[in-house]
Amino acid sequence: MAHPCPPDASQRLVVRGAEIDGRGPFDVGIVGSVIASIGPRLAPTAGDEVLEARGGALLPGVRDHHLHLRALAAARASVACGPPDVRTPGELWAALRGAAAGAGWVRGVGYHESVAGPLGRIELDDAVSDRPVRIQHRSGQLWMLNSRAAELAGLDASHDGRLLHADRWVRDRLGPEPGLVAGLAEIGALLARFGVTGVADATADNTAEDERTLPDALEQEVLVMGGAGASGGPRKIMLHDDQLPGLDELTGIVSSAHRHGRAVAVHVVSRASLWLTLTALADAGPLDGDRIEHGSVIPPDAVGTIARLGITVVTQPNFVAERGDAYLHDVDTEDLPWLYRVAGLRRAGVAVAGGTDAPYGDADPWRAMAAAVERCTATGAVLGPAERVSPEEALALFTGTLRRPETPAQVRPGAPGDLCLLEVPWRAARGQLSSDLVAATIRGGRILHRAGEPIAPR
Repeated sequence: MAHPCPPDASQRLVVRGAEIDGRGPFDVGIVGSVIASIGPRLAPTAGDEVLEARGGALLPGVRDHHLHLRALAAARASVACGPPDVRTPGELWAALRGAAAGAGWVRGVGYHESVAGPLGRIELDDAVSDRPVRIQHRSGQLWMLNSRAAELAGLDASHDGRLLHADRWVRDRLGPEPGLVAGLAEIGALLARFGVTGVADATADNTAEDERTLPDALEQEVLVMGGAGASGGPRKIMLHDDQLPGLDELTGIVSSAHRHGRAVAVHVVSRASLWLTLTALADAGPLDGDRIEHGSVIPPDAVGTIARLGITVVTQPNFVAERGDAYLHDVDTEDLPWLYRVAGLRRAGVAVAGGTDAPYGDADPWRAMAAAVERCTATGAVLGPAERVSPEEALALFTGTLRRPETPAQVRPGAPGDLCLLEVPWRAARGQLSSDLVAATIRGGRILHRAGEPIAPR
């Protein structure tokens, strides 16, 4: 995107005394939005802005290759309705009734059936009946409405209040999420604290209008995926396992996108959707940049095909930490070793990148990196130990460019001035991957965040 406040090309930001690739200290001079020079000691010039690194590791900017900006902004203004915040029916009812003390809508997020079983109109009416309530399942695929909300949505009185795969319908009927514009600015400030300089919005129903507006809402670089009406990023294709398209239909969608010069990014969360996707991509012929989003279950017999087709897998290792205990209970034993894989795919030559899937996962990419290294659930069980990677490999999942997420960026002259400075050298950071270590975030030569000096969202 065009930077909202592009730095003067004659001004220079100097990061003084940084560690780069385990060596240093080095000074890094950024002129305009590009790294112009790196050296042991850059001669100062009048008007330089200086950022003291004090030996901290200077990394490429962190990039989240799969999240949902609007949903994330809305979720931060919503009631948590699932683990780890809410685990019992009593906690859920208390949370909803507490939110209902105000005015307007009660919006909940993150619900899982382990809390209170299937929810619909009747169950939610028992909790709150005088205000409209809508709750989103943690998968993002299901909305649950009470009677007041169902009435406002124009549903018949006999409807159970459960709406599957109806995001756009809910938005059209019930209006935009509250506080969206301000919420997006807050999301940009939050991501800056994590060292994030770029994101890929993987929402399937993004439109051409979203391509114009979303990049202007954040200081970060934004790649917008979307449906047939969008044109810039990959064509996002949602596959729902309860209503998978036929092979010819999916192949036609892929072929159409390719004819228009667009790669595809296919939502894949099961063996069935994985094999359907791989067959369609093989029949249509792969295009550079084609992606599998999630790849929740990738068994060994599919890995060679993915590698041969040159498809990038954009996975979410954070789900091992966040949902791993539920997976141990709910997922078939034969699939457990192949959940949200990283190391096994890399060994087979598959390109892999990382995303958080926020708000359906935690928005902090450093937690996802730590999960890729540790593969530990919340209770300490290890899920898929053969898929563990080194801290360096985990970082690489989140430092690729948005267009080529599998290719980690480098701190070198001529590269964009999108950087993440840590408080400590990498040898210390690699043992405790945490966003708490982010000292500063630089996007296009401009400091978006400096530890201890929060920058208000624009």
